[in-house]
Amino acid sequence: MFRRPMTTRSGLVLLSSIFCASCTIGPKYVAPVVPPAPAFKELTGSDQWKTATPSDAALKGKWWEVFGDPQLNKLEESINVSNFSVKQAEAQFRQSRAIILGDRANYYPTIGTNPSITQTDRGSGAGGGKNGGPGSSFSIPFTATWEPDLWGRVRLAVDNANANAQVSAADLENVRLSLQTTLASDYFTLLGTDMQIALLNETDVAYQKNLELTVNRFNGGVAAKSDVTLAQTQLYTTQAQATDEQTTRNQLEHAIAVLVGLPPAEFSIKPGKIERPPAEIPVAVPSVLLERRPDIAAQERLIAAANANVGIAQTAYYPTLTLSASAGLLSPNLQSLFTWASRTWSAGPGISQTLFDFGRRDASVQGAIAAYDAAVAAYRETVLTAFQQVEDNLSNLRVLAFEADQEKQAVDAAEQSLTLELERYRAGTDSYLNVITTQTLALGDERTAVTLLQRRMTSAVALISALGGGWDASTLPTPDQMRSAAMGEAANTTKVAQPVVER
Repeated sequence: MFRRPMTTRSGLVLLSSIFCASCTIGPKYVAPVVPPAPAFKELTGSDQWKTATPSDAALKGKWWEVFGDPQLNKLEESINVSNFSVKQAEAQFRQSRAIILGDRANYYPTIGTNPSITQTDRGSGAGGGKNGGPGSSFSIPFTATWEPDLWGRVRLAVDNANANAQVSAADLENVRLSLQTTLASDYFTLLGTDMQIALLNETDVAYQKNLELTVNRFNGGVAAKSDVTLAQTQLYTTQAQATDEQTTRNQLEHAIAVLVGLPPAEFSIKPGKIERPPAEIPVAVPSVLLERRPDIAAQERLIAAANANVGIAQTAYYPTLTLSASAGLLSPNLQSLFTWASRTWSAGPGISQTLFDFGRRDASVQGAIAAYDAAVAAYRETVLTAFQQVEDNLSNLRVLAFEADQEKQAVDAAEQSLTLELERYRAGTDSYLNVITTQTLALGDERTAVTLLQRRMTSAVALISALGGGWDASTLPTPDQMRSAAMGEAANTTKVAQPVVER
């Protein structure tokens, strides 16, 4: 029985119905919920911390300025300009933006041309006569191929690329924050080491005076030789400790040089000290933390990308429609190539559908769903880890502040005890061994006090890092912003590429 061919109108109706069905493929993305605690445990019942209000700007932007150190401010500014890890992360972000353009290009047809000149020799054999001899063919074809996004494959691929680009943007900010906090921690550790060296050098001077006193007493027949050797041992031990601290300082200085993108031989920091304990740091409620940490934002965007991958896997169950057309000019000689009679064209659709794959598509969907579940679990783990880091550093700062007060009392008591021991030794009523013991205790307490101050500063830096620094999820670039930026870069591809962070 002869079947009437499909009319153009009925074909359009069928295509329209197929296009309408395209919006139903793929699960709708809903961000996972992680119920945070109403407040941090360390803030409950404590008057040491204040809760940040929406208008509080202490941890926005250049968070390191809260420490009031001009040299630290200058070093931190160099991170964005010269650090090579930042440059690498920024290049990876630009790469992810370019992928968006590549995926969006699949919305549109591919158009090409392949001009050719063909020379043939038909020979004179059986055909003979005028049909023999060489012949030529001139062709200028143009082809167009388009695969309509019937089931949302392209849309889902673009969604996946957008989410991955936002992951890359959040990773860039996380690299910046990590490097900034590493620099600040190294800087305060270096200042603490300078304070240790200065303390040991001051003690060295005092011990040299004690050694002179002991030698004079020995020469006068008042002190024993053992007192002299004890004084010498104490002096040389202190000098060795100062030398060892200098080694630590050199390594910290070298590490900071690399962070700011300079060779260690071209970089130096003058000796300094920590001027004051860390300032009060505003702490927001736990729910705000979800918007303030770039690593949490990156994990959430990974879930969105995994959700799009589930939809992409599901579209494999549906057929693929390809529309292709070609038009051009074809002529046996160049003179008639550009005439109306030389025109040629063809057009037609093609549909492909997998009928049996023995579970390959099912396995792909199951794998995509498992990857989505893994991304959700990683996100929730990241959130819990963030809460833990804030609690840890709040606890550290609270305990260290209390310990510093106790240590100050110990230093004061040790200094008074040392003064009394030296007076008794000069008066000849006590042995030098007691002086040595008291001096060792006093130096240990003073060094511990410096170490506590340094730990308080680095814990404050760690708390700021745990709170996300000055970052906020609202600063993540939108798909439109990334597309515009990528198109602007694509328009300048003929120019020599320069890193964005170069100045």
